[in-house]
Amino acid sequence: MKIQMILNGRRIEEDIKPDTMLLDFVRAQGMKSVKRGCDTGNCGLCTVWLNEKPVLSCSTLAVRAADSRVTTLEGVEEEAAEFARYLAEEGADQCGFCSPGFIMTVLALKREIEHPTPDQIKEYLAGNLCRCTGYQSQYRALMKYFGVEEEA
Repeated sequence: MKIQMILNGRRIEEDIKPDTMLLDFVRAQGMKSVKRGCDTGNCGLCTVWLNEKPVLSCSTLAVRAADSRVTTLEGVEEEAAEFARYLAEEGADQCGFCSPGFIMTVLALKREIEHPTPDQIKEYLAGNLCRCTGYQSQYRALMKYFGVEEEA
């Protein structure tokens, strides 16, 4: 089956099997930031944007992205680098395996809600798992990035 899409601003057309997952498709296109974590849609490591909305690529068929725009971390490198500095300053970068999916979710939140509340931040990021940090350093980085006063 032939599909076409815009991947990080570049039009591509490929033959795929009907059961090809979006995760496997974008990695085959060289987008190595997209990670395989749980294959159950629970960890957030495989987050990409489908028409500007975050989706879990491990549980999204590539055919669903046909005639759509798909964005990976490679497509938003400048924005990602800005937020990554906040992560590094708070010691939240640890091994970095979860960072691409986490950053894609944070940038989607920023586009959706310009000035989120602490509760909105926590809710939006609930599906992102990190095995290293314990989340406090990530949370501090987020609060600074969004200019939100930390809760007392």
